[in-house]
Amino acid sequence: LTIVLGIAFVSFAEEKQIPLVAAYSPFSEKFSPYYADTGYDQDATSLTQVSILTTDRMGGIIHNAIEGETVNYNGTDYLYTGVANTSVDYDEAADITTYTAKLRDDLVFSDGVKLTADDIIFTYYVYLDPAYVGSTTLNSYPIIGLQDYQTQTSSEVYEKYAKMVDELFELGLDAEVKEDANFTKEQYDAFWALEKSTWMNSVQKIVDYCYAKYLPYAPDYIGVEADKVGDNEKVALGMALWGFAKYDPETGILKANSGKEFDLKNGNYPVLQDYYDETFAAYEGKIGDFWATENTDGTDALKTVKDAFIAEWGPKDEEMAGKGVPNISGIKKIDDYTVEVKTEGYSAPAVYSILGVNITPLHYYGDVEQYDYENNKFGHPFGDLSPQEANSKQPLGAGPYKFIKYENRVVYYEANESYYKGAPKTKFLQLKETQSSEVAAGVQNGTVDTGELSGTKANFEMVAGYNSNGEINGDVMSLGLVDNLGYGYVGMNADTVKVGEDKTSEESKALRKGLATVIAYYREISYNSYYGEAARVIEYPISNTSWAAPQPTDEGYEIAFSKDAEGNELYSADKSFEENEAAALEGAKSWFKAAGFTFDEATGKFTAAPEGAKLSYEVIIPADGIGDHPSFAVLTYAKEALDKIGIELKINDPSDSNILWNALDAGAQELWCAAWGSTIDPDMYQVYHSSNIVGKGGSDSNHYHIEDPALDQAIMDARKSDDQTYRKATYKQALDIIMDWAVEIPAYQRKNATIFSTQRINMDTMTPDMTTYWLWMTQINEIEMK
Repeated sequence: LTIVLGIAFVSFAEEKQIPLVAAYSPFSEKFSPYYADTGYDQDATSLTQVSILTTDRMGGIIHNAIEGETVNYNGTDYLYTGVANTSVDYDEAADITTYTAKLRDDLVFSDGVKLTADDIIFTYYVYLDPAYVGSTTLNSYPIIGLQDYQTQTSSEVYEKYAKMVDELFELGLDAEVKEDANFTKEQYDAFWALEKSTWMNSVQKIVDYCYAKYLPYAPDYIGVEADKVGDNEKVALGMALWGFAKYDPETGILKANSGKEFDLKNGNYPVLQDYYDETFAAYEGKIGDFWATENTDGTDALKTVKDAFIAEWGPKDEEMAGKGVPNISGIKKIDDYTVEVKTEGYSAPAVYSILGVNITPLHYYGDVEQYDYENNKFGHPFGDLSPQEANSKQPLGAGPYKFIKYENRVVYYEANESYYKGAPKTKFLQLKETQSSEVAAGVQNGTVDTGELSGTKANFEMVAGYNSNGEINGDVMSLGLVDNLGYGYVGMNADTVKVGEDKTSEESKALRKGLATVIAYYREISYNSYYGEAARVIEYPISNTSWAAPQPTDEGYEIAFSKDAEGNELYSADKSFEENEAAALEGAKSWFKAAGFTFDEATGKFTAAPEGAKLSYEVIIPADGIGDHPSFAVLTYAKEALDKIGIELKINDPSDSNILWNALDAGAQELWCAAWGSTIDPDMYQVYHSSNIVGKGGSDSNHYHIEDPALDQAIMDARKSDDQTYRKATYKQALDIIMDWAVEIPAYQRKNATIFSTQRINMDTMTPDMTTYWLWMTQINEIEMK
């Protein structure tokens, strides 16, 4: 009996050591809370970290996280707790926002060292050092004193040199510096050297972007198979894809726009300087025009040049007297567990960046000998982050797991016994590099326990085939589905789809509503065919991942473009598909008539368009020239339907998607299909505000060319409020205005899928009610293996 019990005990102990193995895409080994670039490296790092801010399943902020707050989701109450209580206070009179974080007093890092406000201060000063070049954009917010600190100049001196930059820029390259100029020849040369290096860096970003996004096009654009594209070929690919050169497959010659030729077949490839020369010639040396058109990441390159120049020359100004600026005045340590950050003005999305940082340990990533808050020493030398950059292989924090090693394409973790929510119930965790096509088979055969799966109809059918019940949740594996952070849409350009010269007129809106009514009707049948359970139709131009998205139970909720010009409902649940289809076409006819189109009752077709409008419109859909796009069937159905009433919808499916992006950049498109990525905050400013219409000097993201003062006001009102109920109601007003303009047809919200082994994971312990903002790893400390 003793022997049997001994064996049983050993088996139980071994069982508790079974690791949870998650399939992952390849890592880049930047396991750093500051410098991780890819989502996979960020995930691998985040398992070791904790963030100041706590949010719920819909991305809402939990301000009293230490005590915890209960929030209902999908009919269930959930208690949310975190490492800090937070607050956001806006002083309207002073136009200053104060963000405050008060930590729990019992937090420790995984190595046992206590976590305090000093670690937060250190973290902020790493992210806000002028030498920081990671992906976090904390320095884009107007933190009081940040500009002075980064440039080591007072505001007065900054303005002096900012004006000098404007004068240098206006004078231009290769100009004579006169004796009475407000700058020296040395400053002139330094500025234009800096301008060139920044321009060159932008060209390199284009090359990297093309390599990352459009590698499959290499055979057509430079005659090289995708898997053969190396450092030599990357510049050529970037030049060809971006329209600065053209490849002749017969001769193997890549001919640049300037006429310079490169014999690719014989190994003569362009280098970055060649690409720079082409862009410089194309834009006649006007760097502002180049950046406004060719920017790939939204970086304000002109400001980058300005700040770098001022940072070099401002501190040398006699007014500074060699003193510099010792700290960021808007960041203060209140006590051992409390920190506050002050910004100029108020912006609702800012809280997610300012308080959303991971708290990194000063003693591990910094130098405690160089930290003395009272004497303006923050754990590292100003302008030198080389130690932090070097320490990117072995992350450490206060998160649920301790990083052990990365070996043979596997990241190994061990439970953090000091985790503030309790040590994870599964002691060992592994993230294993796995080809996406092998994830489902890996879960089935036991090499991995979980992993991401593309949300497609074919993949869902494959998973169902593994289970004895023929469903996506069964005895072998289960799928966890969450909405993708973004949505698909069909857009219309109000400047090219209008009646007369007034895009705001009721007639122009009626024209767009006529097209939208037909297109919208075919969404359900088309997306069900393409995606199956992996997507659903949406009725408003906002991702369903957002708390601001209208829900069917909300007052005033409507099906998109489901009424005729007289306001009558078009569809009925008790009618057949064909009957409702006929109703959609009748509804469209009523809108075209309201727009002023001439209708021939005898033929049942429109015969003439009002001035400024047409009987034929083009829609561009990037479906690789073969119709491979979820909205292609929608357009095909709509084209056939519109043909019946004399309206032509021309479908342009280019093999080169740049045809669409170039048309959008030029504002020349009529209709098009694309998708938006979203953020945790539903701020609509970038995409819909009038100042951001293409060519107006803003974000150039308003491809709809919608220009409505009431919409602008609603966007700004919602942006400046921290009352979520008020913001949701205000955004609903904004969405209704967009729908009234009929410049966007909401299309689909697709799903992202995670596959789990129901044979090896105790699914009763799996994170319940997963969402885009509350994924399975969010409560990884609760998950148990069978």
